[in-house]
Amino acid sequence: MKSQICEILGIEYPIIQGGMAWVSDARLAAAVSNAGGLGLIAAGNAPADWVREQIKEAKRLTNKPFGVNIMLMSNHAGDVAKVVAEEKIAAVTTGAGNPGPYIKMWKDAGIRVFPVVASTALARMMERSGADAIIAEGCESGGHIGELTTMALVPQVVDSVKIPVIAAGGIADGRGIAAAIMLGAAGVQVGTRFLVARECPVHQNFKDRIIAAKDIDTIATGKRLGHPVRSLKTTFSREFSKKEYDSSVTNEELEKLGLGALRLAVQEGDLERGCFMAGQVAGMVKKEQTCAEIIEEMFEYVGRVLKGAAKWME
Repeated sequence: MKSQICEILGIEYPIIQGGMAWVSDARLAAAVSNAGGLGLIAAGNAPADWVREQIKEAKRLTNKPFGVNIMLMSNHAGDVAKVVAEEKIAAVTTGAGNPGPYIKMWKDAGIRVFPVVASTALARMMERSGADAIIAEGCESGGHIGELTTMALVPQVVDSVKIPVIAAGGIADGRGIAAAIMLGAAGVQVGTRFLVARECPVHQNFKDRIIAAKDIDTIATGKRLGHPVRSLKTTFSREFSKKEYDSSVTNEELEKLGLGALRLAVQEGDLERGCFMAGQVAGMVKKEQTCAEIIEEMFEYVGRVLKGAAKWME
């Protein structure tokens, strides 16, 4: 399956693996890229030296294009931005801030720039800044979220910009990819499905919780703090939600409660204190597979869905 995104990035399938902090390392990124998609290393709040090490490891593991996701609110964002330019990776995706100050440097290095946005206003601003494509992410996704759903956001972003749009949020199989294509997207970004990839470094408890999840097993917390996060319903997330609506709990106390919770989930599988970030499609994910198996299964399903769609026009 080919699209503008495949041509821009030189990849086989129009799928980008989500840049999940503490999760998306060189091994996962390389596995996705070797399978024909675009793997991402998530810089998160890591220092630039760690990101450079991961880039070098990914180059050792694959000769295919891969990218880095940069969280622009990180204190290390400026240094990481320079590292990716020096390493001349294929693409950068960005979130939690404005990548405008770095776009020229990246493009001079031949790097494609794909900002993640949650509104049409941000999409238009990123296009004016020189972005090569837009990742329109709906609130069904795991991790930090906006307000609009993927179904509502993607077609409006498609109508508001001239560059390609990549749909993200709520996509876990070929039906989701086919739906995104029908909404005008040129590709998709997928996170939750890759959490259970055999190459994914998360603790087995994390994978088991994803596989056991039902359709109503995620919760959005942090709205009071201005940066809502979607995760699985756990002891931690339920307690956080309860305190979020307790006026006697200060914002500082809430922020402190969340510190380190994602690391506890990813690295230690702490079912009591960990924050298991995942999207609403967790209930659709039923087994561990390799990245290659995930991508091949998803796109084989896309073909069947799109070919079968003609029956509605008879």
